[in-house]
Amino acid sequence: MKTIQPEHRDTFDELKRVRLEALEHARVARDLSGRRAELVEELTGLGYAQADIARELGVSRQAIQKMSSAR
Repeated sequence: MKTIQPEHRDTFDELKRVRLEALEHARVARDLSGRRAELVEELTGLGYAQADIARELGVSRQAIQKMSSAR
């Protein structure tokens, strides 16, 4: 096992910080995915087709279908 050299400590600390930030972003993304699915369901419940929602967002209908099944 290699001992961490003092001159590399900052790099290791930055790596830890970046990793924790990435984990937090992943948690937020999971939460937002659920909310996105709720909104798609709400709009389809109001009579909007997946194609209408897709057109408004600039994505494919399949992307909307995938979003709505994320719950």
